[in-house]
Order: sequence, then C-alpha cells, then structure tokens
Amino acid sequence: MPASAATPAPSIAELRTRIDALDAQLADLLERRALLAADVQRLKPVGGFADRDPERERRLVEAMAARAPRLGPDRIARIMAGVIEAGLEASEEERVQEEDESP
Repeated sequence: MPASAATPAPSIAELRTRIDALDAQLADLLERRALLAADVQRLKPVGGFADRDPERERRLVEAMAARAPRLGPDRIARIMAGVIEAGLEASEEERVQEEDESP
C-alpha cells in the first residue's frame, strides 16, 4: 500500500484517550494488588505485619523489567517500591481502623 494511503497517525487527543483507558485499568489493578497484599499481611506473623522480602521484590523487578524494557529495572524498581509501600500503608491503616472498631 502506498504511503499516501496509509492510515493517518493518531492525534494527541486519541493517544491521550488511550492513556486514560490504560490509567483506569492500572488503577483497578493497583486496587486489586493492594487488597491481595492486605490478605498476605493478615497471614503473616508478628501481629500481621512482618518485614518485606527483598529477594522476592528483586525477582519481581527483574520479571517486570523484562516485560517493560523501555522502563528498565531502575525505573521499575522505583515504581514498585512506591506501589509496595502504598499497599503496606493502606494495609496498616485498615488494620488500625479494624482494631479501633472492634469491642
């Protein structure tokens, strides 16, 4: 097919609409991840909250970096550190709230 008959490049608005859709999916995934992490925390010893697992986090970053080479391991590590911290903070807030509400 000649270049002149090629499909035109998407506009900025179209690309941003696609990004918005991905962001919505990402938010849903982050919520699901936080809920699962809270379940894990409840199953851990030491009052439900134990130390993080650096080896598991390293493997996670390696696997994710392989799936997202454009971001690379350093950026993925920063992103996932934030995701993990946010999930742990949410779990802790939930635990404290549950303790406050229990008789």
